[in-house]
Amino acid sequence: MNRAIGCLAGVLVLVFGSAGAAVAQSGAWETTMAAGMSAHERGLYAEAEEKFSAALKEAEAFGPEDPRLAASLNNLASVYAARGQAARAEPLSRQALAIREKALGAEHGDVAASLENLGSIYAAQGQYARAEPLLRRALGIREKTLGPEHPEVAQSLNALVELHRARGQAAAAEPLAIRALAIAEKARGPEHPEVATSLNNLAGVRLAQGNFTEAELLYSRALEIREKVLGPEHPHVATSLNNLGVLHAARGRSAEAEALYQRALAIAEKALGPEHPHVATSLNNLALLHVTQGRPAEAEPLSTRALAIDEKVLGAEHPSVATDLNNVGLLYASREEFDRAEPLYRRALAVREKVLGPEHPDVASTLTNLAVLRHELGKQREAVFLYRRAWQIREKALGPDHPQVAASLENYAALLRDMNHGGMAAALEARAEAIRAKLPQVQEAK
Repeated sequence: MNRAIGCLAGVLVLVFGSAGAAVAQSGAWETTMAAGMSAHERGLYAEAEEKFSAALKEAEAFGPEDPRLAASLNNLASVYAARGQAARAEPLSRQALAIREKALGAEHGDVAASLENLGSIYAAQGQYARAEPLLRRALGIREKTLGPEHPEVAQSLNALVELHRARGQAAAAEPLAIRALAIAEKARGPEHPEVATSLNNLAGVRLAQGNFTEAELLYSRALEIREKVLGPEHPHVATSLNNLGVLHAARGRSAEAEALYQRALAIAEKALGPEHPHVATSLNNLALLHVTQGRPAEAEPLSTRALAIDEKVLGAEHPSVATDLNNVGLLYASREEFDRAEPLYRRALAVREKVLGPEHPDVASTLTNLAVLRHELGKQREAVFLYRRAWQIREKALGPDHPQVAASLENYAALLRDMNHGGMAAALEARAEAIRAKLPQVQEAK
């Protein structure tokens, strides 16, 4: 599986602290915070971390319940998260939330910011059930205190969009993504980075729905805005390049996808460092492309490096690790090393079922890969069960006319033909053909 990257406006919410808090201003602290925020916005995360760490030390002198301390904790957590270090970000974000709730009350705007940040950190760790109530509470506070068309409402909507998309809930994400984009365009104008964020996230929903044409238009517009406003080497540009590459790969445009992945990887390595999860994403996507191109020797070092990064940074039971395991399995399967592929598929399946739930589309993808493997080994009865379950998951999660449903029908039909069930196979093939006919622009790998 290729991985698209969602994003929130500015990664996480960066703030100076409550505008209404009765605190004496510290010129040195404000200067340091401003420098950190400037570096963060430019994608210079190492510099931002240095500044926010210094600001936190200054803020500790203000007392344990000072809003400036909460703001410093919040912003240092944000830069840790941007650098792929969610485990370091989590305790800081929780401390910031506790200070703000006590000092400012349960429905203050800065409390909403901390709720959203902590929810986004949980989501980055694959802890979706913990993330959702925090993100919904943040949205509710902002809608109540700021009004339904405030740009911070769009930011909260985007956080929920990415959560739903990660959980395979494209239908739930769609209206939120459309609303976020409309708010951002109205409030910020057509070329603002927050508009690019909303475009990226709506494109991800369209990609998940199999609407490749609209996804390409949205991703392309997001990339254009980011290159113009943020510069060609900003990490958010790398995100857009990666996602457009995923789209091209899904449409069978291998050369275009490879060029985009290579550029995204170079930017991510330079801006984020060699062990960031976004680097792993680019490595993973490039490796999978090489597998589909029949270049497994080039794919293997990329796949194994991606897996090593994600296991180190995210932990053994993160959804991204499951994707890496799945794709290393595909690499081995492409070389007919089935004894090496199967344990990787099974480990990926166990992680996905545990973290994402048994009816997530990614579970169906790994079930399909296992089914193909069992089919190749002549284990037809096992393959029947796996193909059927993958088909049922996809139909329920994605809808009956999604291209992945067509792929499942075609795979299952091929197995049935090998088992001399031609009549059943023909019915499935006819249904798959009808789905494909509705989506002539889609070229989907099985």
